[in-house]
Amino acid sequence: MKLFSITPAAGKRLIAKALASHSHIKDALKTKTVVIIAGTTNGYVAEEILSEIDQIEGFSRERFFRGVVLPPGQPLTKTGRIKDEYEFPGDVVVVNGVWQKGLTIFDVLDDLREGDIILKGANALDLPNMQAGILIGDPTGGTIGAGLQAVVGRRVRLILPVGLEKRMFMDLNKLALKLNAPGSQGSRLLPVPGEIFTEIDAIKLLSGSEAELIGGGGVSGAEGSVWLAVSGDEEQMESVEKLLKSVYAEPPFEY
Repeated sequence: MKLFSITPAAGKRLIAKALASHSHIKDALKTKTVVIIAGTTNGYVAEEILSEIDQIEGFSRERFFRGVVLPPGQPLTKTGRIKDEYEFPGDVVVVNGVWQKGLTIFDVLDDLREGDIILKGANALDLPNMQAGILIGDPTGGTIGAGLQAVVGRRVRLILPVGLEKRMFMDLNKLALKLNAPGSQGSRLLPVPGEIFTEIDAIKLLSGSEAELIGGGGVSGAEGSVWLAVSGDEEQMESVEKLLKSVYAEPPFEY
């Protein structure tokens, strides 16, 4: 067993690399539809998947989000007015192996069928119960509100890439009842059914080794980092060390 510390940015890259190798995603990219809903973690996922199918040209993570969490008091744009500088590029929608530039999930929602895949980031993670929650600011439920029509109604696969720094210790259903109650202020919370995919899953998929969360935190850029205890045979440990070294230098996300 060996301990590794992973920053949130490195975790995003690690998750993205693994999802580009995910068997269901690779299969769906050939003859189905894969929708990568805009978000900061999914920006890394889109980069890795578009690189895998040799269609990365024209994609940028810089504005690949609809909402973003920043430090208190920090403006979203240099002028403080989002309309002055923000132009949403669309989600990444890949149909039969071809990136349909400029489309969003709303453009293809009615066409999604079993075998298709939606990837959507999350804001809260109940790791022991493998459940994720998404903060909702849109009064109509946002992209996840739309996506669940296909997930529940037509058995479209939902994969939720989420970093371990978003781990929670409360039951998300009980927390949602509080946040969604009349009179509460701020974002709402929606616990969602789907395949949770964290750094732990990424390490397992790419190296075969087992990882456990054993700590977190740090300073000087390590804020939000997680400590993982990784175990495996000699070949697996060599693989995981090489893998993690490849993401260690990932710089913090800048919008």
